[in-house]
Amino acid sequence: MNVDHLKKLLEGVQRGKVPVEKALQELKQLPYEEIDCATIDHHRHLRQGAPETIFGAGKTAVQVVSIMKSMQAKKNNILVTRLQREKVPPIKRAFRRARYYPQSRVLTLLNHPVKIAGKGTILVLCAGTSDIPVAEEAILTARILGNRVEHLYDVGVAGIHRLMSQRERLRAASVLVVIAGMEGALPSVVGGLVDRPVIAVPTSVGYGSHFGGITALLAMLNSCASGVTVVNIDNGYGAAFAASQINRV
Repeated sequence: MNVDHLKKLLEGVQRGKVPVEKALQELKQLPYEEIDCATIDHHRHLRQGAPETIFGAGKTAVQVVSIMKSMQAKKNNILVTRLQREKVPPIKRAFRRARYYPQSRVLTLLNHPVKIAGKGTILVLCAGTSDIPVAEEAILTARILGNRVEHLYDVGVAGIHRLMSQRERLRAASVLVVIAGMEGALPSVVGGLVDRPVIAVPTSVGYGSHFGGITALLAMLNSCASGVTVVNIDNGYGAAFAASQINRV
């Protein structure tokens, strides 16, 4: 349940403008609601400051619509990740205000304005243009979680002067999400330039010995730069969520 909506509900009860029975009706599905295809964690927004995210891969369009309807009833903003394009039309028919981003395979539905809760700026960098889909997933996630987000694209180590010319922007960020495929070197370079948290994201971009992102993953785990934290391959969502939590502290 959206925190602001819950606060207004309780204030309404306190002032005598909302009947206790109506408040109980809205609260009875906390902490979770069981529907045919899912058990939805409505309490997550109160615990973690963000509602549950819908992982679209493996779900049918009908299942996604059912979960979205339940979340919309609780006035939550909705984020669906890894949603294949062919599932979008029936979802858009059910939710005309929903917006789909094909490059990142993310769908969003805003049921209330996003309030900026982050104290600084999250900077998302990617080494090459082929890494942009993962970067876009991170950017959209960080924004819907209430952060100011900037980005730098195509600043990999093959032309490191492109990165070095942006040093002031690197130092101005509160948290940096650094995304790279191939040999995964970019987070180590960035980690050696800044005194802020760096969250590294390996991508499944590269040639044969890249092993679907394992080469970049191991390189980032073995980074010699202090303060570099690594998430799983292509996990722009997880990196953005962690960056958002850091940015609120």
